[in-house]
Amino acid sequence: MAKRGGFPSGGVPGNMNNLMKQAQRMQRQMEEGQKELETREFTAAAGGGAVEVTVNGRKEILRIKLSEEAVDPEDIEMLQDLIVAAANEALKKAEEASAEMMGRMTGGLGGLTF
Repeated sequence: MAKRGGFPSGGVPGNMNNLMKQAQRMQRQMEEGQKELETREFTAAAGGGAVEVTVNGRKEILRIKLSEEAVDPEDIEMLQDLIVAAANEALKKAEEASAEMMGRMTGGLGGLTF
């Protein structure tokens, strides 16, 4: 009776070796890309530039820059809203850059066959 499954002669087929090499190469590229992304800065403004927020690829706020006209003691709520809007936009830019990098890294997966 013929043995079902497994690989002839008990070895790993060449396609599996190639797949493993591709996976290892992709993992290295993703790690390098992630390190590069973490060092990048993303800046966004709100209120016509009255508020500027800069974040890094780790999604940490690095700087908040306020113009003098943005600081109105009579309207603190507007300043708070502008800061939130600018921070969210900067974080969105960082997320989009991360998604773009992941797309470039995994774009070749469509050609893999199992």
